Amino acid sequence: MVHEPSELPSLLSQAQQEAGAAFSAPDVYMEKLVVGPRHIEFQLLADEHGNVEILGERDCSIQRRHQKLVEEAPSPAMTPELRENMRTRLCAAMKKIGYTNAGTIEFLMDSTGNLYFIEVNARIQVEHPVTESITGIDLVKSQILIAAGYKLPEILEQPVTIKGHAIECRINAEHPDTFVPSPGRITALNLPGDIGIRVDTAAYTDYVIPPFYDSLIAKLIAYGRDRTEALARMRRALDMFVVEGIYTSIPLHQRIMQDPDFVAGKFDTSFLSSRSRSH
Repeated sequence: MVHEPSELPSLLSQAQQEAGAAFSAPDVYMEKLVVGPRHIEFQLLADEHGNVEILGERDCSIQRRHQKLVEEAPSPAMTPELRENMRTRLCAAMKKIGYTNAGTIEFLMDSTGNLYFIEVNARIQVEHPVTESITGIDLVKSQILIAAGYKLPEILEQPVTIKGHAIECRINAEHPDTFVPSPGRITALNLPGDIGIRVDTAAYTDYVIPPFYDSLIAKLIAYGRDRTEALARMRRALDMFVVEGIYTSIPLHQRIMQDPDFVAGKFDTSFLSSRSRSH
């Protein structure tokens, strides 16, 4: 990060040396530094017949080391005007490049609402259930139907409408304070269940979490008529979620769901790191 022009020569040289050591090529490029951004992404479906639909956005700003921990839809920071503007522009862009498939277009949003493109993920994302919750659309089924040649008007109810609010917590097999991985045998497992609650997992009692792969063991999704109800249902579901034999991130998620700034929708990608420093 270059904060002052005078820092550029030495930092550029340092970056070139690192690039040369790692890749045998000292080429580097510069990009705009967005301070305190939110991570906003838009879900899309596009068929082989030129039809594109944007299914709203997700806010994935609660992260640790650029890995998402909590996702929600719609974003507390998005206005109806900006949402419609982005829908129009992204539909046109995806049509122009001939995109086909489910996909996610990711951005960083600065404090004034400007969006800066990051990437397109040409696949189903971990956090797709929150979009399914607020649209009622099965994204995996839609993706398969697109691959089979169906047209979007045959797959989706028109127009696509967004109703309510959904939040997802990624439950990881790791210590909630130190984030050290916690592989091992699950000796007891109780999955929460109630109105608006969904759990995606392959775990079960006596399942052994191996040390070789990603630490994600379950996705907990809470849906409500609004964000307040979704938060209340998520807090209750986290209290009901029991995993014994290993450490999990459930206590961390409980703290996040109670945090006044998170509850108020006032957060960005530095949310967790700023609290780690303060403690």
